[in-house]
Amino acid sequence: MKKKIFASLAALLVLFLLVACGKTSEPKETTTEEVVSSATEKTYTDPSKLEESYDVIIVGSGGAGMSAAIAAKDAGANVVILEKMPYIGGNTAKSSAGMNASETKFQKEQGIEDSNEKFFEETLNGGKGTNDEALLHYLVDNSASAIDWLDSMGITLDNITTTGGMSVTRTHRPSDGSAVGGYLVDGLYDNIMERDIPVFVNAEVTDIIEKDGQVAGVTVKVNGKEMTISSKAVVLATGGFGANMDMVTKFKPELKGYVTTNQKGSTGDGIALAEDEGAQTVDMDQIQIHPTVEQESSYLITEAVRGEGAILVDSKGNRFINELETRDKVSAAINQLEPNHAFVIFDDALKGRVPAIDKYDEKGLVAKSDSIEGLAKEIGTEPETLKNTLEKWNQAVADASDTDFGRTTGMENDLSTGPFYAIKIAPGIHHTMGGLKINTEAQVLNKDGKPIPGLYAAGEVTGGIHGQNRIGGNAVADIIIFGRQAGQQSAQFVK
Repeated sequence: MKKKIFASLAALLVLFLLVACGKTSEPKETTTEEVVSSATEKTYTDPSKLEESYDVIIVGSGGAGMSAAIAAKDAGANVVILEKMPYIGGNTAKSSAGMNASETKFQKEQGIEDSNEKFFEETLNGGKGTNDEALLHYLVDNSASAIDWLDSMGITLDNITTTGGMSVTRTHRPSDGSAVGGYLVDGLYDNIMERDIPVFVNAEVTDIIEKDGQVAGVTVKVNGKEMTISSKAVVLATGGFGANMDMVTKFKPELKGYVTTNQKGSTGDGIALAEDEGAQTVDMDQIQIHPTVEQESSYLITEAVRGEGAILVDSKGNRFINELETRDKVSAAINQLEPNHAFVIFDDALKGRVPAIDKYDEKGLVAKSDSIEGLAKEIGTEPETLKNTLEKWNQAVADASDTDFGRTTGMENDLSTGPFYAIKIAPGIHHTMGGLKINTEAQVLNKDGKPIPGLYAAGEVTGGIHGQNRIGGNAVADIIIFGRQAGQQSAQFVK
């Protein structure tokens, strides 16, 4: 109750934002535009309140940045968040499926048998054996406690589903099954406000200051003015570079022309800032494309739709792959189709289990019909083929055996409850698995493999954790677990 009252009072404050239009900076009242996932109006700290010194500066306000700020504040540090965009949330606000975690209290309550060992092995297999195993062990071994940590702050992820590459339901999401991103952003924001952590938006960090061999602050551009803010530690939580097509195609030229699911602030700034300080990078050419992206809007269709039982069909209406294979394999299969697009097919019962579909429907992305044959005509597939495909799939669900493609997960419910729905999709740029090299204490390492004193990083700005392919649900685990670690370690460093 205290948290809700505080958040309500905070929402009444008269604060100002700055317009983020190129190099122009004008005062502007608080807006919720572009806050993709959040129904809660956000207010931010007046730029005139920016102080000259803090213990820990957090650069970026997605899940990793906010987790780091909360953990550092709770550990006794004086913390500030600097965000270059006019709103908080980063790519976290667009997250949909959930947060992977093993051996959690919610799994145990629901009779789900899982183990850290299985989570580790399936993630390593998904990353083609190239994951940084020390970082992966830290992520897996701290996943259950991270779920507990969120729950202790009123952020409860007790509705569990599955994603591609997993044999166990371990993808934790809000109780109502809605997209995890907006719920996380709102919950973390409430906790930021409760702790009086200042959040400055339209605050672009342009340089990291170093003194006597360690980080000593940042240079930041706020309200059209450049300021130097001193600190004893800096946490980079700026996200990846999936919206920077020059950078994407530099490392992976074959992705030229792809749409991206990334919010426009994901341009690799944090990587560049740290490289100027001698930081080492890893896996920069490992850029994930997500198989189910609506191409006209660049809107990602959550993997939870397939996790709850949807199938993929080609332009004729035939299935062509195990829909819950890893993202790289499903994307490759779609790209081999002619034409290279597919349709996600689901029924009304599934629509009720995945509230995110309502948003897709509002955006006009969903085709609908009372019958399978009618749906086929709506999307241009062959009616008899699509009907046969659905009948065969429903029999496979009944038999608990997919003889065509060997699917074993997301088969608890058939697709027999009309109306029926389809969304046309193809792959799009989604996640940059490469970035700054860190250790398990979230310290950024230099080219000699040694920590840069006072410099920490967490989330998509880092590399190595996911190897050559990220498993759906592991990005949220990454930002929360390593964001929390970066906050705790940076606070300990400054003491």
